[in-house]
Amino acid sequence: MDPSLLYWKSQGQSFVSRLQIWLDLLNPNSLLCSDAEIQEAQAHLGSKGKLNEKDAHALNPSLLSVHPDSGDVLPLVFRPQAFLPVSVPVHHDIVVIVRGILNIFIFSQVVASFLPHRSVKAAVFWQFLLHSYNAGFNYTNRNSSSEQHQDKKMSLKQRLLIVGTISYGACAGALPQIIINRHDIRTAPLQNFFRFILPIPLSAALAFFNVFAVRREESETGIQVFDSNGNPVGISKAAGQKAVRETALSRAALFGTTAAVPNLLISLLKRTSLFPKNSLLVAPLRHLSVTFVFGLMIPMSFSLFPQLGTIRRDNVEKELQAAAVDGQLFYHRGL
Repeated sequence: MDPSLLYWKSQGQSFVSRLQIWLDLLNPNSLLCSDAEIQEAQAHLGSKGKLNEKDAHALNPSLLSVHPDSGDVLPLVFRPQAFLPVSVPVHHDIVVIVRGILNIFIFSQVVASFLPHRSVKAAVFWQFLLHSYNAGFNYTNRNSSSEQHQDKKMSLKQRLLIVGTISYGACAGALPQIIINRHDIRTAPLQNFFRFILPIPLSAALAFFNVFAVRREESETGIQVFDSNGNPVGISKAAGQKAVRETALSRAALFGTTAAVPNLLISLLKRTSLFPKNSLLVAPLRHLSVTFVFGLMIPMSFSLFPQLGTIRRDNVEKELQAAAVDGQLFYHRGL
C-alpha cells in the first residue's frame, strides 16, 4: 500500500480529522515545487513508515502531487491543491502570479457557469469549460490500480466517454438558458425558476454524472483492495463501484451547494429594506458568494468520505472474502 494511503488510514478516520488534513494540505504554495523535489519528498515518504501530522505537513508536496496507484507526478493544474486557490496573503511574487492564474482558470469557470446569461452560446461556452476541467480532474485523480500492468495510453472507449460526458454536460448545463430563449420567457417567476432554482439540482446531477461516466471503467474492471496490513489481495468490482459512487456524491454536494447557497443569500437580502431589488450590488455579491461557498465546500466535500475507504466482507466478491480477516477490506477511493 502506498505510504500516503497508510497516512490516510491512520489519520483520516473521522470527518473532522479529514477536514483538518485537507485544510492543511490544500495549499497552492506546493504547486511551485519541481518534479525533482516532489520525487524526493515521495522517497522520504516511503522511508518514514507510519506518518504523523508533522511528517505529513513536511511532505505535503508528495501527498497530493503523486498518484497513490501509479506513482506518477500529477499534472499541475489537476492536482487537488490547484482545485482550491487560496486567497490568503503571501509574500512571494511568483506564488501570487501562480495563484492568480489558477483563480482565473478555475474560479472563472465556476463563477461564470452559475451566473445568469443572456445568450445560449455564452451559457454553453462556460459549461463546456467547466465540465472539461472536471472531466480532466476526475480522470487524473481516479483509481488506476487495475491499469498498472497495462498500456498507460488512454483507451478509445475512455476517450469517447470523456468527450461524450463533456458534450452532454455542456448542453444539459445550458438547458435553463435554452428554454428561456426558445420560449421567450419574460415573466419574473418563470425566469427566476429557470435561472436560480433549476440550476441547483441540475448542477448536482451533472457533477455526479461527470464522475460516474469518466470513471466508469473502475466499476466495470474493479480496483485493488487491501487487507488490514496493507497487502494487496485482489481486484474488486464492488469496491470500484463504491469508490466511484462516493466520489460522485461528494462532487454533487460540492456543486449543488455552490449553486444553492448564493441564490438563497441573494433572495433573502432582496427581502430586506437595506437591499433594493435593483441594487447594483447584486452582481458583485453573487460573484463573491459563489467564490466563497465554492472555496469553503472543496475541503468539506473532499472530507465527506475517507480517501482510504472500507468495504465489508459480505459486499465483496466471494473469492476475496477470505482475505477480510477483520471483516473488511480497504481501497483507494480516488478524488
